[in-house]
Amino acid sequence: MYLLQAAEASSFVERYLPYAWELRDEFLEATWETIYMMLISIVIGGFFGLVLGIIMTVTGPGGILESRPVYKVLDTLVNIFRSIPFIILLALLINVTRAIVGTTIGPTAATVPIIASTIPFFARQVEIALLEVDPGVVEAAESMGSSPLDIIFRVYLREGLPALLRVSASTVISVIGLTAMAGSVGGGGLGTMAIARGYQRSRMDVIIVATILTLLIVFISQVIFNWLIRKTEH
Repeated sequence: MYLLQAAEASSFVERYLPYAWELRDEFLEATWETIYMMLISIVIGGFFGLVLGIIMTVTGPGGILESRPVYKVLDTLVNIFRSIPFIILLALLINVTRAIVGTTIGPTAATVPIIASTIPFFARQVEIALLEVDPGVVEAAESMGSSPLDIIFRVYLREGLPALLRVSASTVISVIGLTAMAGSVGGGGLGTMAIARGYQRSRMDVIIVATILTLLIVFISQVIFNWLIRKTEH
């Protein structure tokens, strides 16, 4: 029964999505490349974005380590880099990308500008999330003699975890979108499949399949984060 259903599904895809069916092996590779770019960018960009967001939170107005000069510089840099369109950032960082990975083509090279774009975006999201932490809890921790590091780890990160997970979910979706845009300049992944193999060759079925697979990655990521958020809120 299952074999018959699988055969019918295969026949349907082969009939209505002929070009995509021919490229099924390349789609598997492209899907892995997209996941690879996403994971590398999330881990590295997420780490530095989290650190930067924490620094901005504690040095900002009313922060436990308030410093107007430090906050002003970081705030300005974040605003500048967030304002640069990603396609332009790809061009701006071409020499940096070549210096780091030795090439400007492929999924590994694409992670450099994606990370550069993710850091300021996530830093701002982290700042917004941590500012939602009840100031009364922070003041109570200070009055008990807690050090800044204790307040960061035991108050900000612990109390703000659900909010951090929410902004992380939106950041992951943003990163997936950036991987698709990187495909327009040979970054690999499903973006390259949609543009180079689909749009440029007028093969709509390839574009459709690439879009469906990208949405599937987004959906799975969202499900995982929704589960994590529910766990931390209980």
